[in-house]
Amino acid sequence: MKRNTTTLAALALASALALTACGGTGAEDNGAGSESTPAASSAAATSTATDTAAPSATATGSAEEISAEHNDADVMFAQMMLPHHEQAVEMSEMLLAKDNVPAEVADFAQQVIDAQGPEIERMNAMLTAWDAEPMAEMEGMDHGGMSGMMSEEDMAALEEAQGTEAARLYLEQMTAHHEGAVDMAQDQVDNGQNPQAVALAEQVITAQEAEIAEMEQMLGNL
Repeated sequence: MKRNTTTLAALALASALALTACGGTGAEDNGAGSESTPAASSAAATSTATDTAAPSATATGSAEEISAEHNDADVMFAQMMLPHHEQAVEMSEMLLAKDNVPAEVADFAQQVIDAQGPEIERMNAMLTAWDAEPMAEMEGMDHGGMSGMMSEEDMAALEEAQGTEAARLYLEQMTAHHEGAVDMAQDQVDNGQNPQAVALAEQVITAQEAEIAEMEQMLGNL
């Protein structure tokens, strides 16, 4: 009888120890889990915040500020190149409104619009930064002396032309227009002071010289 009691007591003690061990393991696991969850949440929140902030920082970094440093050549470049670009966009939109224009010439006209639209915005921002007026708002100023600009008669001829003839006239006019822009941009590179304006002028030279070669090839294909 004593042996049975001793055996039962031993079994009870072993069960108690086992339960205590299991309870301790569970509490430890739960504690570790409760401690890791906030840390994981914090890390996830930090990662999310970083991912969200990165595009803004990148966008801010890519939006280069326009330096206030400038001279008369910088102002003249923006004032003259602005209406020059605007006329190129007008010519391109005029061509795109016509029927039976060869596809490669129509595609080129859209390319001109896509490239020069942002440059127009950039030059307007430059003039604003320098507290200077666009040429169109200055009394007594006209575009007649600007290199490569089309006259009213030139624009009327393009307006009246149709189909392949319109494409040919557009390419001939735009080639002269681009050559004038390259000359104006080179003057800016040689004489300008503002780094953003000089960089834009260099961009104009590179892009429009390539487009002149492209237009010569298209003219040969007509």
